[in-house]
Amino acid sequence: MSEQSRRPRKPAKPYRRPQKDPVRILAFEALRAVDERDAYANLVLPPLLRKAREQGDFDARDAALATELVYGTLRRQGTYDAVIAACVDRPLREVDPPVLDVLSLGAHQLLGTRIPTHAAVSASVELARVVLGDGRAKFVNAVLRKVAQDDLDGWIEKVAPPYDEDPEDHLAVVHSHPRWVVSALWDSLGGGRAGIERLLAADNERPEVTLVARPGRATTEELLREDAAVPGRWSPYAVRLAEGGEPGAVEAVREGRAGVQDEGSQLVALALANAPLDGPDGKWLDGCAGPGGKAALLAALAAERGATLLASEKQPHRAGLVARALHGNPGPYQVIAADGTRPPWRSGSFDRVLVDVPCTGLGALRRRPEARWRRRPEDLDTFAPLQRGLLRTALDSVRVGGVVGYATCSPHLAETRAVVSDVLKQCPDTELIDARPLLPGVPDLGEGPDIQLWPHIHGTDAMYLALIRRTG
Repeated sequence: MSEQSRRPRKPAKPYRRPQKDPVRILAFEALRAVDERDAYANLVLPPLLRKAREQGDFDARDAALATELVYGTLRRQGTYDAVIAACVDRPLREVDPPVLDVLSLGAHQLLGTRIPTHAAVSASVELARVVLGDGRAKFVNAVLRKVAQDDLDGWIEKVAPPYDEDPEDHLAVVHSHPRWVVSALWDSLGGGRAGIERLLAADNERPEVTLVARPGRATTEELLREDAAVPGRWSPYAVRLAEGGEPGAVEAVREGRAGVQDEGSQLVALALANAPLDGPDGKWLDGCAGPGGKAALLAALAAERGATLLASEKQPHRAGLVARALHGNPGPYQVIAADGTRPPWRSGSFDRVLVDVPCTGLGALRRRPEARWRRRPEDLDTFAPLQRGLLRTALDSVRVGGVVGYATCSPHLAETRAVVSDVLKQCPDTELIDARPLLPGVPDLGEGPDIQLWPHIHGTDAMYLALIRRTG
């Protein structure tokens, strides 16, 4: 018998079933939906959380952790990609996306939360065993142990180019925005380093939940009776919920008398509603009404004055959302599915018109952090003809003496002032109205006559508004 055959064999390690962690599995599922289906986290996450609660797997703390893991990972994805790239032996594009999602979740726990290092690594490795298998779990373990060797500041010093050598790329890595978005926001904002750093940092903060009390149906006094509710900053109809506040628990929201609406969105509707007119004020149009937040506020304001609102939305399913938002409005209104560039109404039919046009959504990156990675500079070329076409139609739809509001949830100059300037050159019988006096108390609105709101200045989405009167 050979020497080798006489040696006692080491007993095999007993197989250990991977430990399932419902919180991290749910976070992983949400990230996969965002990546595979181009879904938005704010639409994917709530039903997943609701299902987990119904199955008895989750309590409020679990839901809060899952939400932080998903949104925190998406917001800091660019920074974490740079860190992970420094810890793997291949280009990130060669790492399977599900593996990269587990690594990103682990990196966020290590670098962006107070979860202890050993717990963050072990929990991520267990998640990898459950969703990827033992082989890939070893890879995850090796990479995250390298990530754990430094904190976030230390890693940024290693992976971000110095500001003096490449300001835009430095800011892109530090604040986790694509370089082209950094450049575009900087152009729109103007000024030096401090302003753009504040704006990019604000994009990575969790936004407050803001409610709107729809006039004639609810009051701010009613909403302020809710726990942890405080008045809005600028809109007389706004109420903010403190962290952890649940809109679905508010009776007025459940009944549709109030809604969830960013304060910037409310201000756009209010400015249009309060713009001075020459002549009658009985017919209002929301030409891009989906999903219905601004339309619901406009319809309520119109009802107070005896006016009617026509809410038009091209996509039938979004028109259905508008109808749901307006249901119960105290005055008359109508919702239709129609293409705003080929409208079924006659020229000059309306006294006030709002077109909140489709755009890149770069003004709402706090709420939809994945949009920054999904958008490309060439998307601007896709939106440009539609934005100009909708504004031209809006100016044709308003009567002489009436007012059009052109709005976008993007501060990109190609979607704001460039569109307005180009269209007004083709429509000489128009004039810009100074919108700033229509938002009393709101500071730092710039030189006018248009308005650009900012997350880091006003605490709102980066909404843009230009008010235009038709003069002939």
